[in-house]
Amino acid sequence: MIGLLQRVARAHVEVNGKTIASIERGLLVLVGVERNDGEDQAQRLLDKILGYRVFPDESGRMNLSLLDIGGGLLLVPQFTLAADTRKGTRASFTPAAEPETGRRLFGHLLEHAQRLHANTASGVFGAHMQIGLVNDGPVTFLLQAR
Repeated sequence: MIGLLQRVARAHVEVNGKTIASIERGLLVLVGVERNDGEDQAQRLLDKILGYRVFPDESGRMNLSLLDIGGGLLLVPQFTLAADTRKGTRASFTPAAEPETGRRLFGHLLEHAQRLHANTASGVFGAHMQIGLVNDGPVTFLLQAR
């Protein structure tokens, strides 16, 4: 499972011109589900997301996690993260999970995130979304749970 984590000042998701989710200071995480992923990978990714130290402490060093600052978490399913881009000029989606598996595992990740971190919002699996964000830093990390 893949998470592209971005530290944000604010972020939101729109579907059909309507804002369906938004957060203030926190993390926007684009989530890709790969073919062999399961609930264990979803749980490991969530543990990384919630505990990854990307926020500055009083000395300006990235020593604080999302849980430490109580910030917002916006999870957005993104099928294209699992693409194989090593050859040619068109991505192969062979590494990506089947849609139903992706939907189920993203739902599992979201459900557990909401249980552990009340300030959690999400995009919609399979929807055409517009994502707006103000990247803070910029700070962006690619997290993988295998």
